[in-house]
Amino acid sequence: MEEYISPQVHSRFLQTCDIPVEEFTIKPFTMVIFGGAGDLSQRKLLPALYHLYHEKKLPSAFSILGFGLPSMSDEEYRKLAKDAFAQFSQETLDESLWEGFCRHLFYLSSDFTDDAKYEVLCNRIQEITTPTEDNTKEVIYYLAVPPAVGPIIIGKLAHYHLCRETFTTRIIMEKPFGSDRASATKLNNIVAQAFDEKQIFRIDHYLAKDTVQNIIFFRFSNSIFEPLWNRRYIDHVQITVAEDIGVGHRGPFYETAGVVRDIVQNHIMQLIALVAMEPPVGFGADFIRDEKIKILHTMRAMDDEYLDAFTVRGQYGPGKINERNVPGYREEEYVSPDSNTPTFFAAKFHIDNWRWAGVPFYIRTGKRLAKRITEIVIQFKQPPLRLFGRACDILEPNRLVLGIQPDEEIFLRFSVKHPEGTNKLYGVTMNFNYEDSFKITRHPPYEKVLTDCMKGDLTIFARQDGIEAMWAVVDPIIERWESIPALNFPNYSAGSWGPKDADELIKRDGRIWQTW
Repeated sequence: MEEYISPQVHSRFLQTCDIPVEEFTIKPFTMVIFGGAGDLSQRKLLPALYHLYHEKKLPSAFSILGFGLPSMSDEEYRKLAKDAFAQFSQETLDESLWEGFCRHLFYLSSDFTDDAKYEVLCNRIQEITTPTEDNTKEVIYYLAVPPAVGPIIIGKLAHYHLCRETFTTRIIMEKPFGSDRASATKLNNIVAQAFDEKQIFRIDHYLAKDTVQNIIFFRFSNSIFEPLWNRRYIDHVQITVAEDIGVGHRGPFYETAGVVRDIVQNHIMQLIALVAMEPPVGFGADFIRDEKIKILHTMRAMDDEYLDAFTVRGQYGPGKINERNVPGYREEEYVSPDSNTPTFFAAKFHIDNWRWAGVPFYIRTGKRLAKRITEIVIQFKQPPLRLFGRACDILEPNRLVLGIQPDEEIFLRFSVKHPEGTNKLYGVTMNFNYEDSFKITRHPPYEKVLTDCMKGDLTIFARQDGIEAMWAVVDPIIERWESIPALNFPNYSAGSWGPKDADELIKRDGRIWQTW
């Protein structure tokens, strides 16, 4: 018998070495961090930049320039950065390496509205930036500032020709990108006047997690799963993004945002799109982003009747987390005592396309829940016949689980025969864990965010049409909830899994939430 050789499909987008080993060929650059002494910079950015330096993933010529208040010198900024690393990083500082790293740190004290300081900024960038081999000066602007300040800074950068003309630039923007679709479009119009789309890096740090990125590779490189990834074999999908923390010092922000703007509009919409997307024609950034946006456009529109029946909102009251008493949302700092802001969301979504027609996507997210966990559960349909007697009338379903945090892992639940007894089924787990398998320590996603921007790779960053498509899904939810105040807040205790209505939402369909 002749050996069967599988035919190869050739594509100009997918070549033999389409996925090269990652090499850090980052050009010399200057990163200007607006809000360089702020909370985000101290907790995330400065420790991440030091770690990249420690791992030799930065070029020999680079500069980090903090811009903002309070007033301080370069030396004072370097001390602030060192103190921030000691406070917020779990790693030990290498004093000899730090001495080398801190010489790349600079600071320019200024109010963001001070026109004169933007002229000084231009001169300072010229002084500290090393030209690339093609004699350009690469500059990255990082807006580590409140959303309202971003348009002011962008306007100043454009006015003083700091966006396209003087340097080769990129800009990194933190979420939220607007507060609804209209404001997101307005914000984009401001940004688009100063920067081209290929210069704009809109962050969703969830997309920098290895397990999230691996969804694409897992789906499209394993022939045992891809043929099953559709309405014929999948019963439903669950996505849980649970936090055990409260709003903390973010009370003013959360009062205007709420759980839908904070988590659903960005993180959850991106996760849905990655799970549901069609195979891209290649690994280019726009090939992948195109497919995700198609999913967002096919999500079923929700009218008021649907929203009332298939969405659940909640707000946490007092309770216990890890045996510690914690306050309710209305008792948090800077929160109104009669606040109507939701801290919990659950819903049933539908994707009306050929692959997913009739497959519900159950979503839940919230603060002060029983534990911190983010997981995607793919539950497969049950066999059509019961072959193992009445003792096995209720079979445990096959579930494929993609764990994102705190453990980055993938595991599959399936049934085997128990060694004792007759025809008795037993559920077991086949597990893959990133740290155990690769013997590496997971690093914060901000490191990938920063390096991808330095390399100019837009794959994990949101595109403007994707931002607007995500807002189009959630805007009706926000409008409905804001027009009809909740009468039963708070409606779940801190340390629980949310309001009882969330359990009823999925139980009505004969299903249950994943439990831990």
